[in-house]
Amino acid sequence: MHEYLSDHVHLSDDGTAVVILDQTRLPGRTEYLTLRTAREMFDAIRLLQVRGAPAIGICAAYDLYVLARQLRAGSPAQFLAQLRQQAAVLASARPTAVNLSWALERMLKAAAAQRTTADMLSALHRECIAIHEEDIAMCRAISEYGLTLLRDGDGVLTHCNAGPLATSRYGTALGPLLLGSERGMRFRVFADETRPLLQGARLTSYELSRAGVDVTLICDNMASLVMKNGWVQACLVGCDRVAANGDTANKIGTSGVAILARHYGIPFYVLGPTSTIDLSCATGADIPIEQRDPDEIKQMFYREPMAPAAVRCYNPAFDVTDHELISGIVTEYGICRAPYTESLRAVFDKKSAGIPGEGRPFL
Repeated sequence: MHEYLSDHVHLSDDGTAVVILDQTRLPGRTEYLTLRTAREMFDAIRLLQVRGAPAIGICAAYDLYVLARQLRAGSPAQFLAQLRQQAAVLASARPTAVNLSWALERMLKAAAAQRTTADMLSALHRECIAIHEEDIAMCRAISEYGLTLLRDGDGVLTHCNAGPLATSRYGTALGPLLLGSERGMRFRVFADETRPLLQGARLTSYELSRAGVDVTLICDNMASLVMKNGWVQACLVGCDRVAANGDTANKIGTSGVAILARHYGIPFYVLGPTSTIDLSCATGADIPIEQRDPDEIKQMFYREPMAPAAVRCYNPAFDVTDHELISGIVTEYGICRAPYTESLRAVFDKKSAGIPGEGRPFL
């Protein structure tokens, strides 16, 4: 078994706080934060101390339970109203990652089904634990399906970070690589640095090297040359939201990788749990794109600013990859293929019916 930081988001032993690994300190320092207040929780999500769509959802579920314990409402109705207010604040921290609102809505629904405040607290505790445990199982299933798309010795390019740090166990896009490595398969991974926040450099290369996987860090603008050299047989990326037509939002720079992959005839796969699929969102044009602090481009990770102080910066956190560029979307219920309007709907039909995936395309 390789070494993973798989317990990087969890509830404190006494249930009064959420403990997270501060991902902004990696790889140089391993520091944990104890979150007790709504402000601390909001900042942890907004400032990327916890990041990755599934991990954000897990953290938010624990956050809401901890905050619920602090409420002093006079009636169950008042308790639920205050809980909804807390959830709305947390949801505003990162608007693009649908797992955040998904987890919070799921927690609210669990509470609303109860009659007393005590029962609401018990239900919230069960639900946040269930969200975490289900994510572990989902990551394992996604990893198994994704591994069927790879061969021993393949070169794989990935962008941003979608490993255990972004989820709960194996991860999504990195899951097949870690699972395959455990089974003796060998991969050559090229990790884009992922400017401006450097998740690929700081986190992906850290996780893969820690697990003993052959990883080479490249600048984002080197991906084309690496593909042209024939060193890449597949691209694996995660996702923060998938629209009903298969358009996918992921970390900024992902769509460029997909365009390059299409040019060089390399399959481009998106891996993520069904909780990232938003069937109410018709196309990628309907996905809100988070705009971050422009100074991240000029100052973050630099000893001194690397651009004139007065220069304007455009800093979207995500871009949208057109569904026509995606070879397959790997979920815990199987591998979806085009047309995604049909295969993604089939995923939810199977999920509703409780039918497990079979490791092959639906259509």
